[in-house]
Amino acid sequence: MKRPELSRALTPEQFQENYYLKEELQAFLKACGVTAAGSKADLNERILQILHGNAICSAVKQRKVKNNRTDTLCLDSIIEKDLVCSQKHRAFFKSVIGSKFSFHVEFQDWLKTHAGQTYQDAVDAWYAIQEQKKHKKTVISPQFEYNTYIRAFFADNPGRSLKEAIMCWNHRKAIPGPHVYQKEDLLVLNEQEDER
Repeated sequence: MKRPELSRALTPEQFQENYYLKEELQAFLKACGVTAAGSKADLNERILQILHGNAICSAVKQRKVKNNRTDTLCLDSIIEKDLVCSQKHRAFFKSVIGSKFSFHVEFQDWLKTHAGQTYQDAVDAWYAIQEQKKHKKTVISPQFEYNTYIRAFFADNPGRSLKEAIMCWNHRKAIPGPHVYQKEDLLVLNEQEDER
């Protein structure tokens, strides 16, 4: 069954049964005159409101005041309020932590909720978060369906390849229904082998 095109003619149920790329959601919202900013979950919610016939007020864009501070960061510097993870911050953390440093989601969240603490506290938090990651699986946000699917695929099929996982994902997202890994998705691999 072919996936229906994203349009106002869809029912909310049809929309929820099918998988659409974020770019498709954004294009639809722009065509409807609604803001296309935000996470995939935000976009899905706006589209559901439109398909239910509810009026959507576009969010008023607030201009962000750019922080033009050029101070050099050091371990005693205070984490600013409304911090934006910039190249200046990346360079600082790489100089302290080394090339293994990256701004992962947990660390960015930590920085945004700890204004007023020092960058030394941030470095300590980065190492603590890295240590926690070794002992527990990170939580994948619901909007990242692909990542969730791939993790579930490998949990159920440890000997399979990424290529096989992607083939199964492409099959799953092309059909109506939930976009989560199901054992029956492996049938597409058998079909591929039969075609050879």
